Amino acid sequence: MTQEDKKLLFKDLSARLPYHVRVKVWLKDGTTEEGALDLEHNYADVLRDTFYYNKIVDIKPYLRPMSNMTEEEDKEYGLLCFDVSYYDKDTPKCSFKLIKWLLEKHFDFLELIPKGLAIEVTKENNPYKIIN
Repeated sequence: MTQEDKKLLFKDLSARLPYHVRVKVWLKDGTTEEGALDLEHNYADVLRDTFYYNKIVDIKPYLRPMSNMTEEEDKEYGLLCFDVSYYDKDTPKCSFKLIKWLLEKHFDFLELIPKGLAIEVTKENNPYKIIN
């Protein structure tokens, strides 16, 4: 993983913390673990072990591709994208609301899956139990 990829992954994981992003980690001893990453329980330990102590060889969040939206989510996404009531001249409030929604739904809007930095959520592999 390049330094640029590490930075992108770190930023993405940090933004997803309030939404209990599910991750898979590969430990230096060859074992793997899976679970939710959150501020209350394990965020500091996981990131320290990954980026400082190198106890974790790799970490990947489980994310949904944008093409994985349900019909209802697609409609909601469209409304959020074009909701002009959230624009004002100083702050792009619509952008914040849209990004929050994408994070809550675990969508891969930074395209980490094609880069090999995230695991694609599928019907068979769905730690969020979201219908897709």
